[in-house]
Amino acid sequence: MALLSPLDGKKEIRLKDIDPGFHASLTEEEAVARSQELLAEMRELQNLLYAAQQTSVLIVLQGMDSAGKDGAIGHVMTGLNPQSCKVASFKQPTPLEAGHDFLWRVHPHVPAKGTVTIFNRSHYEDVLVVRVHDLAPKQAWKKRYEQINHFESLLADSSTVIIKFFLHISKDEQKERLLAREQDPAKAWKLSAGDWHERDLWDNYQKAYQDAINLCAARHAPWYVVPANHKWFRNLAMAETIVRTLRPFRKQWMKHLEAIGEKARAELAEMRSTQGSTHQP
Repeated sequence: MALLSPLDGKKEIRLKDIDPGFHASLTEEEAVARSQELLAEMRELQNLLYAAQQTSVLIVLQGMDSAGKDGAIGHVMTGLNPQSCKVASFKQPTPLEAGHDFLWRVHPHVPAKGTVTIFNRSHYEDVLVVRVHDLAPKQAWKKRYEQINHFESLLADSSTVIIKFFLHISKDEQKERLLAREQDPAKAWKLSAGDWHERDLWDNYQKAYQDAINLCAARHAPWYVVPANHKWFRNLAMAETIVRTLRPFRKQWMKHLEAIGEKARAELAEMRSTQGSTHQP
């Protein structure tokens, strides 16, 4: 049974009904061992994806401050070949970006066929931060849910596999992580007084995330709510979901690669028959 269930828009969810501390009765040792197996399979699937050049993969990561987006990327990346994988981060728009429609800065970063792109925050910031901080009129950001759905439909129709993760942590867990940053020299660079100000808007953010998930979940672009209080469970759940999503493409990619191989062998045989022994094995 899968650790995470895809949300495809057929049923609305309430974030308060999902336990951010859930870990499926697994131990950390069990989760780590299973994660390593899945990461190995993920790399194999990515190699087929890259070779076949038929499909692309977009992984969207969203979550509250300290939810573990950077840590999750570090974990997922260990199962991916950096040759065909990249991370795109979306922070406060630059003046140039703000002068265009909200998707203008996003579209150039979507993955090409054969590649994987991870969005660290994404186009959803324009129905999250923008909404919570009243950076645009309500009538403007409310239209963006439908615009996002059209955008993701376009990507899916262009053979992009879309996997969207919301890293779900509790407010108490966030407080512990923010305080821990202050004591860790290696993480001090992440410190920001703004993180604490954002905590004051916790309930508003939870409502904004919940609406984004419910209004922008589709079969071709499902959301997954990841219980993320336990980092080791978060890593396992994400790795399993990515592998489960890509496994069905294995046969398609292999069939395509076999056809390419057969054509190449036929061309090589023809060359050898016409050019004599020069290129014989």
